[in-house]
Amino acid sequence: MYTWTRILFVIAALYEGLLGLAFLFLPLAIFAWYGVEPPNHPAYVQFSALLLLIFAAMFMRIASNPTKNHDLIPYGIALKASYVGLTFWYITTTGIPSMWVPWAWADLVFLIVFLFAWVKLRRT
Repeated sequence: MYTWTRILFVIAALYEGLLGLAFLFLPLAIFAWYGVEPPNHPAYVQFSALLLLIFAAMFMRIASNPTKNHDLIPYGIALKASYVGLTFWYITTTGIPSMWVPWAWADLVFLIVFLFAWVKLRRT
């Protein structure tokens, strides 16, 4: 149990960290690559990118000792549920640029596995 949850949260930290760094330093290039009109100022995206870096640090903290730090997992669950919920809401209602959809599917997988890990770790 301990090994796979540790690997899970290292992967989550790398995922959030790489996305965070990309959107922090290259937000306009990413929007251009996807052909999506960026917001009127990069700070809107860069703030979210910094939040991803904060979550990456938290995921590394969980990975360092999943049993001891299992109480942090609900924050990761909330992050994933927020992004998945908003993205799928807009997919089914008014639409959303396709650049956001693959990350929503990835976050849905993380959300499910985080829930499983949290339930298992609470029992130990």
